[in-house]
Amino acid sequence: MATTFQELIQSDKAVLVDFFAEWCGPCKVMAPILHDVKQKLGDKVTILKIDIDKNRPAAEHFQIQGVPTLILFRKGEIKWRQSGVVDPKSLESVINRYG
Repeated sequence: MATTFQELIQSDKAVLVDFFAEWCGPCKVMAPILHDVKQKLGDKVTILKIDIDKNRPAAEHFQIQGVPTLILFRKGEIKWRQSGVVDPKSLESVINRYG
């Protein structure tokens, strides 16, 4: 069963979208942070990674100007957005607040 991006972000639980690029150094720093946060929070959050070079329409739709850009959705609404590397504790705090 394929689920579309729009269906995923309509979820009752938090959906964190990481807009990244393969060539982006800070994006490489963010990857293990996202992994650790997912390990810690488990089913409380869904984490999606979107490569802006392979998904230009999505990047344009959300007006991604720099990478990494993280956007937290809940029930289809943007609850939080930040560009740049985010430390694990801050990210967990944001997810716990909106998730």
